[in-house]
Amino acid sequence: MSAATATPPRGRSRPSTWSRTSATGRALLTTVLTTGVTTFMFLPLLALHLSATGTPVGRVGLLIGLLSLCGQGFSVLSGHLVDRVGARTTTTAGFACRIVGYLLISAGGAALVPGIAAVGIGGSLLVLSVKTRLVIEAAAHDDTRGMLALRSTFGNVGVVLGPVLGAVAYPLGFDAILAAAVLSHLGLGFHLTFLAKDEAAQAPADLAFAPAAPERKPDPGHTATAPGRRGPAVLFLAAVAYWALYSQLNAVIPLTARALTGTTVAITVVFTLNGALVLLFQYTLLRRFLGHLPPRTLLTAGFAAFAVAYLVLLPQAGWLSLLLFTVPATLAEMLIGPSLDELAVTTAPPRRTGRALGLLGLAGAIGSPLGAGLGTHLLQSLHGGPAVWLTVTTAAALAAAACLLLPRPAR
Repeated sequence: MSAATATPPRGRSRPSTWSRTSATGRALLTTVLTTGVTTFMFLPLLALHLSATGTPVGRVGLLIGLLSLCGQGFSVLSGHLVDRVGARTTTTAGFACRIVGYLLISAGGAALVPGIAAVGIGGSLLVLSVKTRLVIEAAAHDDTRGMLALRSTFGNVGVVLGPVLGAVAYPLGFDAILAAAVLSHLGLGFHLTFLAKDEAAQAPADLAFAPAAPERKPDPGHTATAPGRRGPAVLFLAAVAYWALYSQLNAVIPLTARALTGTTVAITVVFTLNGALVLLFQYTLLRRFLGHLPPRTLLTAGFAAFAVAYLVLLPQAGWLSLLLFTVPATLAEMLIGPSLDELAVTTAPPRRTGRALGLLGLAGAIGSPLGAGLGTHLLQSLHGGPAVWLTVTTAAALAAAACLLLPRPAR
C-alpha cells in the first residue's frame, strides 16, 4: 500500500473516490449514468415501438438480438481501437456512432437495421473507452477498485431510472425518447471531445497524512499479479461462467418467480430489491469493508454466493425462497463484475487494457445466450424441479473452485 493510501490518523478517513476524481473523471461517470438512463429508456420500449409500426414479431426478435450482438460481439474490436487510437478518440467515435444510430431508427424503414447496429456498436465503443479512461485516472491514486465500484453504481442508477423515465416519456412518442438520447449524447460528446482534459485528480491539499512525494507501491485494491500462461484463459472462462449464471435472472428466474408465487409481479420485486441493494452497498462494500482482499478472493467468494443463491431455491418455498435467493445473488453480482474488470486491468500487458476489457465483453456475448439457452432447456426438460437448481448450484461451485487456479497476487 502506498503512503498516500495508508490508514489515516484517528479522526481522518480516506477520501472518497468521487472527491479524488478530476472534472473529466466526473464527466465520464456522468456519461455512465446518462447513457445508462437513455439506453434503458429506449431498450425496453423498442419491441413495443417496432410492433406498433407493423414489424412482424419474428423480425422484432431478430432486431433485438442484433442490438445485443453488436453491443457485446464488437467488444474485442472496440478494445483494440482503444489501445491503438486512444480511449479519448474512441469515446468520440462511440458518441457519434450512437447519435447516427438513433437518428436512423427514428427514420425507420430500410434505415432500421443499420441504425440498431450503430447503436450497439456505439455502446460498445463508449463502454470500453470510458471504463479505460476511468481506470487510468484511478491508477494514479491506487484506487482502481473504488473507481470500478463507483462506475458500477452510476451504471445501476441508470438501469433503475431508465425504465421509469421511459414509461413517463412514452406517451409523448418514441421519437421523444430518441431525441432525449441524441441531445444528451451531443452535449456529453462535445464536452468530452473539446473541453475535457484527461488528467488525474490531485489529492486534497489539506490531507495531513498525504506526503508530498509518496512512494508508489501496489495497493491491495489494485494488486499486480503475474498472469502466467493460465491466468488469461481462466479469467476468460470465469467471465463466461459469470454471464451464464447471471443470465438466469433474465431467462429462468422470471418463470420460476411466477411458479413460486403465482403472480407476475414477483420478478419486479426481485429486480427492484436487487437494484436497491447494489445502489446502497456495492461501493461501500468493495472499497471500505473488502478493500484489503485481493480480487481473486472476491471472485471466488462471488461464485460461492451464486451457489448459495441457487441452492436456496431447492425447497421451492414460495416468496421465502425467492427473497432469500435475491440477497446472495445480488452479493455475487456486486463481487464478481468489478473483480473481473480489476483482474483484467491489473494483469493486462502494457497498452493492452482495452483489449483485456474487450475480451470480457466477448465473454458476455458467449456466456449470456449460452446460459439462457441451457437454463431454459433444463427448466423445460426437468419440469422446473429441484434438479434444475442443483445443476446450476453445482456449476457455480465449480466456477468458484476454478477461480482458485488464478495466479496468487504478488506481494
